Amino acid sequence: MTTTTATAEADRRTVTGSTPGAARGRRRPGRIRRIGLPYLLLLPALVLELLVHLVPMVMGILMSFKALTRFSIRDWSAAPWSGFDNYKISVDINAPAGEALLHSFWVTCGFTVLSVGLCWLLGTATAIFLQDTFRGRGVLRTLFLVPYALPVYTAVITWAFMFQHDNGLVNHVLHDQLGLTDKPSFWLIGDNSFIALLTVSVWKGWPFAFLVVMAGLQNIPKELYEAAALDGAGMWQQIRRITLPSLRPVNQVLVLVLFLWTFNDFNTPYVLFGKAAPEAADLISIHVYQTTFATWNFGTGSAMSVLLLLFLLVVTGVYLLLTSRRRKTADV
Repeated sequence: MTTTTATAEADRRTVTGSTPGAARGRRRPGRIRRIGLPYLLLLPALVLELLVHLVPMVMGILMSFKALTRFSIRDWSAAPWSGFDNYKISVDINAPAGEALLHSFWVTCGFTVLSVGLCWLLGTATAIFLQDTFRGRGVLRTLFLVPYALPVYTAVITWAFMFQHDNGLVNHVLHDQLGLTDKPSFWLIGDNSFIALLTVSVWKGWPFAFLVVMAGLQNIPKELYEAAALDGAGMWQQIRRITLPSLRPVNQVLVLVLFLWTFNDFNTPYVLFGKAAPEAADLISIHVYQTTFATWNFGTGSAMSVLLLLFLLVVTGVYLLLTSRRRKTADV
C-alpha cells in the first residue's frame, strides 16, 4: 500500500514537473507582488505629498536659520547663516517683533476657542434637532450645508460687502431697520473687526460640524432612546446620558480638525481685511504673512512659521495623548 502511494506521488510530480518546494517558490513572488501593490498605488500620492508639503517645509526650516532679507532674497541659498537669531527675535517679548507676535498669538487663541466652540455647539444642536422626522427636514439639511459648499473667497467677499459702513446689509438691519445701534458701526476696522471675523468663521465652519455630528448620530441605536423614554428620561437627560457619550469619539476628531483649520486660517482674514489686518483681528497666520512679505524679513517670518508648526504639533500630541488615555479609562 505504501509502495503504491509513493509511486502515485512520484508519477504526479513527474506529470506536473514540480515539487512542494518549487510550488512555494512560485507562490512567493506572487505574495511579494500582492504586498507591494498597495505601496505602488500609494506612490503617486507620496510623491505629490513630498513635492507639495515636505519640500517647502524643509526649505522653510532652512530659511529660518538664514539672515534672509530683501537684499539676499535673489540668491537665498547664499544668504549668511544667522543661527537662532531669527528665533530669538521672534520670542523676545521685550522687542517689538516678539511683542507683536505674542499679541497675535493670544488673539488667535481667543478667536480659535470661540470659533471652535460655537461651531461645535451650533452643529451639534442642529444635528440633534434634525434627527426627528418632520416635513421640510431635507430642505433644511440642504440649506444648512450651503455655507460649507460655497467657495471660501466667494463667501468672504460677500460678507465683506455686507459689513461695509455706508451701504452694508449688517448696518442697514441693525441701525436702520431695528435701531439697535446709535449710528452705523465700522465692522472691518477697530475692535469690531474681531466680531466680524468670528462671525464669518462660524458661519462657514459650523456646517462641517453639523455634517460630522449628523453622520455620528446615525450609529446610535434608536432602541437606547426608546428604553430611556420608557424609564422616564426626558429629552435633556437622553442627550446628556446617551447622545453626548456616544458622540465622544466623533467629537474628539471633530474638535481637533476644527482647531487646526481655525488656528491656521489665512484665507478668511486676508480676504476680509486685506494684507493689513486690524490689531484686534491680527491672527498669527496673517501676522506671519505681513512679517515675511510686507517687511521682507523672510528669515524671521520662516522662524515664526516653524514656531507655529511646533506649537501645533505639541498641542495635537498632547490632545491625542489625553483623549486616548480617557478612552482607555472609559473602556476599563
